[in-house]
Amino acid sequence: MVNCLKTASPVHNKMFEFERVHGPEDPQDAVFEEVKPLITSLLDGYNVCIMAYGQTGSGKTHTMLGSGPQEENFKTQKETQQGIIPKAAAELFRLISEKPAESHTVEVSVMEVYNNEVFDLLARDEPGSAAGQHRDVITTSSGTIQVTSLTHLPVCNASEVMQIISSVLKRRAHCPTLIHPDSSRSHLIVTLTISSKSPNALALARRLQRAKKDMQRKEWWSPRCRRANPTAQHSSDELFASSSSSTCPSPSLSPCPSPRPSISQATFKTKLQLVDLAGSECVGMSGVSGPALWEVSCINRSLSALADVLGALAEHRPHVPYRNSKLTHLLQDAIGGDSKLLLMLCVSPTQRFITESLQSLGLGTRVRQVQKEPRRKSNTLRVK
Repeated sequence: MVNCLKTASPVHNKMFEFERVHGPEDPQDAVFEEVKPLITSLLDGYNVCIMAYGQTGSGKTHTMLGSGPQEENFKTQKETQQGIIPKAAAELFRLISEKPAESHTVEVSVMEVYNNEVFDLLARDEPGSAAGQHRDVITTSSGTIQVTSLTHLPVCNASEVMQIISSVLKRRAHCPTLIHPDSSRSHLIVTLTISSKSPNALALARRLQRAKKDMQRKEWWSPRCRRANPTAQHSSDELFASSSSSTCPSPSLSPCPSPRPSISQATFKTKLQLVDLAGSECVGMSGVSGPALWEVSCINRSLSALADVLGALAEHRPHVPYRNSKLTHLLQDAIGGDSKLLLMLCVSPTQRFITESLQSLGLGTRVRQVQKEPRRKSNTLRVK
């Protein structure tokens, strides 16, 4: 079941039921308490997506980034003012610190979907200056979603994550409207990719290392190979390669083959996608004209495509239209399958925005009807 947060209750004699409802007086810590269990799932092998949905000015960026998301404010931002993204990054690295050293590595990427096109905000042009570059979204032969040539930067702590994000926020598309003086015109997607060494592979590596030391000390070799060629003389490294093979050809006069991959490179990857969606709004209320009209049209169409995908999942339709929008195609790994999705509904209490509020609450109701597949840990090893 997908959870929905930050909602309102009775509106125009309609009652909407959600897992949690947070009022404007609730601190950021209270909101993040509902999110924290999902961060643990990342290290258990699940993809996780947390997104904020709502009209312009309803508090999506405040919910995701916190108060004052400017570059100079992140360094001095109090913990109580931090939104979901900095708190999620801090919790992730706290959990990693409790794991064996070097068992997990983290990379960050930052994208925006603007006018139904994907841009890499961390990419740099030929002179080396930062400049968002257009990217394509593809589905690989294995069924996973990949953004071509996407920039991934390694990070070691939450502070590095926020420094990277804050350095590119100014490049996100913005435009003043009658609703908000600095309205975001794009969907911001921050992705943390966690590479985890397989626990089974780590344990196997330790056992093989102990076996190698034992062989070097005792000059021991595989009994099956010894019977095949009792007079053969092998070095300890050859014998180690022989013993690591699961089977040995019989009969044979040669040592057992060693087709094993490098244990240290056996990993599986999970993704935490943190999404600050652009605000939904009607053209008449926003008061925009000219090129900004196309921006509003693209925003509303991509949000409609997101609603269609969630509706198809809720109704168990045989076809889910992920590719109707770059936004839903990009987030397919996080929305479908056995991933975990948390939708934060940000709703304004102002009577003026009642139509947009009802639309947001209606989407939340549809999302609550989504029954995901039984969750399975991602234990596929990617061996180099």
